[in-house]
Amino acid sequence: MKKPTLSSVAKEAGVSVPTVSQVMRDTGRISEQTRQKVLSAAKRLRYVPNHAAATMRSGENREIGFMLNTLANPFNSEVVSSAVDLLETEGFMVSILDAQDELQRQARLMEACIRFGRGGLIWVPAIETNEESLELIKAHSVPTVTFMRKVSKSLDYVGVLNTEALSQATQHLIDLGHRHIAYFGGTEQTSVREERISGYLDALKQLDGVQPIVWPCEESKRAGFDAIAALRKQHPEVTSIVCNGDVAALGACLGLIRSGLKPGRDFSVVGFDDIEDASISTPGLTTMAINPKMLGTRLAEILLDRMRSPNLPVRHLEYSATLKVRETSGVVSNP
Repeated sequence: MKKPTLSSVAKEAGVSVPTVSQVMRDTGRISEQTRQKVLSAAKRLRYVPNHAAATMRSGENREIGFMLNTLANPFNSEVVSSAVDLLETEGFMVSILDAQDELQRQARLMEACIRFGRGGLIWVPAIETNEESLELIKAHSVPTVTFMRKVSKSLDYVGVLNTEALSQATQHLIDLGHRHIAYFGGTEQTSVREERISGYLDALKQLDGVQPIVWPCEESKRAGFDAIAALRKQHPEVTSIVCNGDVAALGACLGLIRSGLKPGRDFSVVGFDDIEDASISTPGLTTMAINPKMLGTRLAEILLDRMRSPNLPVRHLEYSATLKVRETSGVVSNP
């Protein structure tokens, strides 16, 4: 069976090849009757436009790269889903790239984006991203928006006011009577985690003689489940935790339940992100909500603006988090 082409669609519809091309690109002054005739013919022949060829003809690339530090985190999935929804509505296809927080892998993916002529890039920079990575993007004039990790004043950026958010989360626990509060989650000294720890430390300063505890663990439910047991064994005085992310927080809640404790009554947990699972878990997770779907939409909007108007002033947008109090935080049971 021969592959359907513009020519075969034109023959099937009884029109010229240029007419089919204009219908497929939604250009030109084509009557609605002719447009429907072409689309019906294309559907019968199962014709799919070759966007690579169209890109070569027009010079406009309709594909966007979205490079993440990890695909496994549900927060990233919600951000990506929202960004893709908007970009696809605008006629773009999105390639999801997983750098896994590795500089060499990131470099290979970045070069591939440039080699295959991606029209733009949304990017969560890997830990220790260097100037060479930035220069590669700038040299090829790739419209770029960085997300969560700020690496350059010359690139558009969307992020969160992390220090403010963790200070608020810690203050919430202090107001409930907790004095021994640990920072829980994360393993790498990313700028995001450092900012969040800074907020935690700022809030703790009002508690005279209380030593901060920063307890690392991977951002997964399994890691949170295991790490909460280790934390409580080494620091039995701790009555609550503020977490680097919701996933580890949910794992910690499961670990507490397994050990016979009720989150919010016997031990308090505050997450960060407000992923979908936070509101539907049992008990519901108290968390700092940063609306991942809104962030995804803003990323897509800013990238589209940059692609359409390359000379716009650089924008750095940082959003405040909102404390969502649910069942996992409560008055300290053993002050």
